[in-house]
Amino acid sequence: MSLQSTDQIADLLTRIRNAIKVNKNEILVPTSKLKAGVIEVLAKNGYIAGFNIEDGKPRGMLRIVINEAGAGAKINEITKVSKPGRRVYSSADELPVVKSGRGMVIVSTSKGLMTGREAKKNRLGGEILVKVW
Repeated sequence: MSLQSTDQIADLLTRIRNAIKVNKNEILVPTSKLKAGVIEVLAKNGYIAGFNIEDGKPRGMLRIVINEAGAGAKINEITKVSKPGRRVYSSADELPVVKSGRGMVIVSTSKGLMTGREAKKNRLGGEILVKVW
């Protein structure tokens, strides 16, 4: 099995969606700074229960706890907005609102990964990576 993926974020989101469909509580994925950043934003906003990075060779693994045992997943839908063939950029004024504010977008800005609300507050635009609700 290859640890290399063309689109790291799409692979991560697919693994999360598949785990939710089969009622798994946690998953292991190969780690990268970008994946860890996306998961950190999701955990900070309460969409996943937690995560930790496990060192290993040739690459560490990211253990993601989607939900606590016996509880349902807080993610209803999670999709990749910007794709390798079509990047989606937005200014701070034009960042999308998901489900009338009940969801969020994750934006890659010059100051790092953050939610759309934080990016608007800081007056930063960037690449829209993920939409979740």
